[in-house]
Amino acid sequence: MELILATIVTLSLPVVLYSMFQLLSKFVHHLYSNQNCYMLAYQCYKPPDELKLSTATALKILLRNQNLNLEDHRYLQKSMVGLGLGEETYCPRSILEGGRKTTTTPSPTTLEVALQEMDDIVFDTLDRLFAKSGISPSQIDILVTTTSLSAHTPSLSGRIVNRYKMKQGIKSYSLAGMGCTSSIIGIDMARNLLNTQPNAFAIVVSAEAFGSHFYRGSDRSMILPNLFYRTGGTSILLTNNSNYRDRAMLELVALVRTHDPSDESYNCFLKVEDDHGLAGFHVGALTMEKVARKCLMENFRVLLPKVLPFWETLRFAVLLMLSRLGRRRPRRKLMIDMKVGIHHFCLQPTTRATIDGFRTGLGLEERDVEPSRMTLHRFGFTSGSSLWYVLGYMEAKRRLKKGEKVLMVTMGAGYMCNTCVWKVNRDLLQGGGEEEDDDVWRDCIDRYPQPTEVNSFAARLDWVQEDCMNFVRYDDYIRTEFSKL
Repeated sequence: MELILATIVTLSLPVVLYSMFQLLSKFVHHLYSNQNCYMLAYQCYKPPDELKLSTATALKILLRNQNLNLEDHRYLQKSMVGLGLGEETYCPRSILEGGRKTTTTPSPTTLEVALQEMDDIVFDTLDRLFAKSGISPSQIDILVTTTSLSAHTPSLSGRIVNRYKMKQGIKSYSLAGMGCTSSIIGIDMARNLLNTQPNAFAIVVSAEAFGSHFYRGSDRSMILPNLFYRTGGTSILLTNNSNYRDRAMLELVALVRTHDPSDESYNCFLKVEDDHGLAGFHVGALTMEKVARKCLMENFRVLLPKVLPFWETLRFAVLLMLSRLGRRRPRRKLMIDMKVGIHHFCLQPTTRATIDGFRTGLGLEERDVEPSRMTLHRFGFTSGSSLWYVLGYMEAKRRLKKGEKVLMVTMGAGYMCNTCVWKVNRDLLQGGGEEEDDDVWRDCIDRYPQPTEVNSFAARLDWVQEDCMNFVRYDDYIRTEFSKL
């Protein structure tokens, strides 16, 4: 008993001191407006309806690849069924059109197509962002663009500055190759730059031109990204001007970045060429889960003391110590209660399995992961911008109330895990209004949530799994199926 009491005292003193230090830091933090980071508005990209990827269209794209054999199609069919995607996600125009070069449509591997795809996303979201916020392009002091795959010269930020004729003194940066965590990396850079300039406006753009990176080979570790990447992007307006605090939607509370330097982590996601010289992105599915869990734990080790009440940290530390001393065996898995300090969870919606892993690992309920699951079903995985579609779902459902906190979690190549916590500054979408009209969910939110277990890909592609396929000439059968589409 004396040992336990000594342990509690030993653990509680640092926790109390740390909490007092956090309160003092927050007080000093709010004395200086430069150190604040408010989000005034954001806009997600909603492509035109002709870019929707139905089951029939997805099948047509799969059958178009002549490098795939029967077993490859069986593998892809099983993978697609388990992803959790619906029939209204969006695909780049160049992939839908099949790469046939015409007088009006260049090849999808050309620079023009990649730039056009990027321009459609970036300029649409920025036009609506400026119109919605009332902030003009000439008022922007900082511009940060982030992409997962693409890099151009002049840079994406350069194209934006040129398009909107922004001020000559603007600080513009283009971050490329940042993986699926690119959005939070851009927020972190913009925040640091805002700290150096009082009463400034910053824009973070997260977009991707996936059409020019579509893999056309048969390597199974490289063809997986073709299945879950979809068209999307977002633009976010930030400021450190305290005069905009009441108008701001969110205020940044904490942001933590973790980068695992091990070779195993580095090799999880790589752009490589297959044996036939076709470029694509290798996904180390066997090691990804292990690496992601390790990286997330290291990130939370830093983040959670910043955002959870100190008594929750103390409770977990005491129970953990008692468990290790063998004095008390927990009836269920011991974990921190995330919901005592976090009200909403924007979790990276890569696949259904990823969301299920978050739910189990963080001890969440189905309602907590519903926004991520429905975002995956409606828009698919749009890389770094996916988090903002998840936030849009919460906003459209009127779940975000003043004073509540929102956790964003992303993981990606490197291997990196980046997280941030926002505080809701005002009730969002109460009584409708202009914000609701601009929301990408406005025409479909009444249909959600809906069950994602029923998958149209299963019914449309189940013929691939039939035993009779082992006794036919597969090339002839493919041509027959293709002619039906």
